[in-house]
Amino acid sequence: MTFVLVHGGGFGASCWDAVVPLLDGDVLAVDLPGRGKHPADLATVTVADFVDSVVADITDAGLDDVVLVGHSLAGITLPGVAARVGPRLRHIAFVSCSVPPQGLAVSDVLGSLSPSLEKLAADLGADLVDPEGGLAPEFVQAMFCNDMTPELAQLTLDLTVPEAVGVISEPIDLAGLDQPIPQTYVRLLQDVSLLPEAQTRMAANLREPTIIDVDAGHMVMISKPDALAEVLNRI
Repeated sequence: MTFVLVHGGGFGASCWDAVVPLLDGDVLAVDLPGRGKHPADLATVTVADFVDSVVADITDAGLDDVVLVGHSLAGITLPGVAARVGPRLRHIAFVSCSVPPQGLAVSDVLGSLSPSLEKLAADLGADLVDPEGGLAPEFVQAMFCNDMTPELAQLTLDLTVPEAVGVISEPIDLAGLDQPIPQTYVRLLQDVSLLPEAQTRMAANLREPTIIDVDAGHMVMISKPDALAEVLNRI
């Protein structure tokens, strides 16, 4: 069995570093296009590119017994991966993932996900994202680091990378999740980026998911890697 870990927006595979040694199985933490092992022009990267990249990493590694784990914005990538390599998947785990309803985009539901995020975005205005797609430090600190020590918050800031912001406006096809693959949604109770009630609405777009609560903020793999690893190992 292999855990395939798909990071969320504004990060790369390195965000999983604290979790990887705690997992009971082989681990492949992937970089999506535009960072790490897969450089690309973020201005033109699409969700299809994300899906193609993860599928290629799985097939190139010859994996056929996979627990597919996604965090946050990875919720828009996992359905496409499942559609392509469903028979290789043992389980799909969504960790505080944005999974918009069929045919909608993350941008269509963003305003209802977190009032604090919406307010902060309004306060920062054009400074929320820099011209290269990097997140403002004030945004990262407020949205991702509320349950962290100053040292872990600084690590989180250091791990951020520019993102392909255009992907949040793409309609998402959830058909790949209709397969009889067990699905779990890990709901993070201290998350201020995607509030618990919003996570519940996201989980409702999955196919009969099991919901597991973890008392942590959005970047649980950094703030409480032991707690996340325990959940994933039970899966």
